Amino acid sequence: MLRGLTTTAFYSPDFEATKRWYTELFGIPPYMDTPAYMEWRIGDYQHEFGVIHSKYAGSPLAMTPDPATIGRPAGAIVYWHVDDVPAAQARLVEMGATAHDAPHDRGTGFITASVIDPWGNVLGLMYNPHYLEILASMKETS
Repeated sequence: MLRGLTTTAFYSPDFEATKRWYTELFGIPPYMDTPAYMEWRIGDYQHEFGVIHSKYAGSPLAMTPDPATIGRPAGAIVYWHVDDVPAAQARLVEMGATAHDAPHDRGTGFITASVIDPWGNVLGLMYNPHYLEILASMKETS
């Protein structure tokens, strides 16, 4: 039934600041950039990372509830694989994010942490050995 991650959607009331922040984080500008929505394709699988302008919360364009409308981060945490969780979290905090959950060793090689971006969205970080195994097996078959 669930076939894979397609799009992570965040909200922001300040599109220009958000664009600068995530462009710095990803090292590339968004490939889609409209007044209502911007999107990057990132990572090994080119997953879609989108930002919806907060003024569209509650409209048919909105895919998820705007965290600002309920006063706190909301929804599921999507974890993105990183090679060094503490270093990634420290870099994001240097960029203006707020630590949400400190790095935790979850056992068998899994490490997680999260931050809240400057617009109230939770960004999950994970070192995930299974991710690396799948990536390696896909490279072997190509």
